[in-house]
This record gives sequence, structure tokens and C-alpha cells, in this order.
Amino acid sequence: MKNQYAVIGLGRFGSGIVNTLLQHGNEVLVIDMNEERINQFADIATHAVIADSTNDEALKAIGIGNFDTVIVAIGNDMQSSILTTLVLSELKIKKIVAKALNKRHGEVLKKIGADWVIYPEKNMGERVAHQLMSPNVLNFIELAQNYSIEEIKLPSKMVGKSLKELNIRVEFNLTVIAIKSEGVVNISPSPDEVIHEGDVLVMIGENRDLHRFSNVE
Repeated sequence: MKNQYAVIGLGRFGSGIVNTLLQHGNEVLVIDMNEERINQFADIATHAVIADSTNDEALKAIGIGNFDTVIVAIGNDMQSSILTTLVLSELKIKKIVAKALNKRHGEVLKKIGADWVIYPEKNMGERVAHQLMSPNVLNFIELAQNYSIEEIKLPSKMVGKSLKELNIRVEFNLTVIAIKSEGVVNISPSPDEVIHEGDVLVMIGENRDLHRFSNVE
């Protein structure tokens, strides 16, 4: 069964979400006040509608209540973002994801019903800084203040060895949860799994330990 999402706001952030969701076979309703933006997605989105998302009657008419997850990706119009989130909350949408322009905006969105607040510029800045400090880190997800999941390119000195030989859990206090090799993901690899040139380890642990591993030469 395909997942159903509604994305409100088709700026760069919203468009990126829509394209990714569609690429993975999901059903996506897109909503925007801008006719030109809607026309860009008319042939690829499941449904594309021009509507005022701050109007509860307009959203009801679209059938927004049929979507379990609604993403409020409105650009720089903070008032519309807040009013839209409030309307969605009043309509009892199961999961509301909202883009925030700053911390105060995010706090308001949380208070009025957003389940997940995203700070695109802050998150991107953190990713860039993280990768500048540790070039071997290809991607990361922050789980808590001091814990993350990271995709780390294997240091050349470790190539050709098994996970058992590398003993990463003991040496670095990290857990390997997957190995990405030539586009194939091996979930929960066995200790005898041998690491090859170009492989990427997906690991979970404390940030300080991940940083230490990612800087092994």
C-alpha cells in the first residue's frame, strides 16, 4: 500500500520533498497559491491544487483529512505558515511536519500542533560544518544532543578486514548497523563480513566517538 502525503508550499524546500516522495512511489498531493508552481507538478504529482491553505473550508474541500501526513513547506510567509499549521491541527491531521524560519517560529509551530519542526538552513549548515570537520562523513542523522547515525567512508587502512578483526565496538565504542557497498545495503552485517574498497559503514554512537573514527587515516 502506497503512503499518502500532502505538501503545502512548492518553493525549493517543498519541491525537493515532493520529488523525493514521488521517486519512492508515494502518492503526493501538492498545494500552492502560485499557479505556475502548481503547473510544474500537475503532470507528476498525484494531485495538484491551487488553494489557500489558511482557509479551513478550502482544505476540507480538497480532502486534506484523508492524508495521514501533511508537510507545511511554506517559504518566508511566517503568518501563513502558522495559520496553516493551526488549521491542520484543528482538522485533526495525524502528523504535521512544518518548516520553521527560526527558533521562535518553530516554538510557535510546536505549540499549535506541529509534530515535527524542521529548520532547513540550520540543518544544512550543521551538515556542511560536520563534513568540513570530517571529510569521510558522507551523511549523518542527529538522534539526540550527543548521539548520531553517520555514514562514514572506510579508512584505507581498514580495507580487506572483517568487522570482527576491526573490532569497532571495542576500539571505538560504535555499532555498525549497515554496510553500503556499490549501491547495495547490507543491514545488520555479520562479524565475518569483509570490508572492501569504497564501502561505507553506517554507524551509531556518541558524536565524539564517531568523530574519532571518521578521522582515522
